[in-house]
Amino acid sequence: MRELGAKLWELIETIAHFFVFGFLRIFHKELTDAQWEAFMQFVKFGMVGLSNTALTYIVYALLVTLGLHYQLSNVISYVAGILNSYYWNNKYVFVEEEGKKRNHLKALAKVFASYGVSFCVGAVLLYVWVDVLGISQYLGPVINLLVTIPLNFVLNKLWAFQ
Repeated sequence: MRELGAKLWELIETIAHFFVFGFLRIFHKELTDAQWEAFMQFVKFGMVGLSNTALTYIVYALLVTLGLHYQLSNVISYVAGILNSYYWNNKYVFVEEEGKKRNHLKALAKVFASYGVSFCVGAVLLYVWVDVLGISQYLGPVINLLVTIPLNFVLNKLWAFQ
């Protein structure tokens, strides 16, 4: 499985390289290796985030449809999303430096804490969208992504996976 994942990321990077460098050539610009690495890390985080968002939303919508309160559904789906996010970000996005060993329990605790911050922000926003503004409980979590995705990236990059 790990080998398949590595090949998938390699394919994604090759495709991204083709399009990004092709686009930049039009403007006679180039990226340094460090800039390319940072860009690809963000792309990978975004792809993990898309799969994570899909999983979280599917679990949320399923639980709401089964009759659970939307806030309880939000908690359960968020935990599922955090575990999914940790697995993929640990394996392919915020890769351990060679020769260093990550303390997975500590890193997972930091991931839960960082996502906990964004969860709290998202839960308050969800309340505002649904109960104050009358927006659909199915649309509220989607609107939250505009705030929680950038917040999660910064917290994971600068703290959880350091």
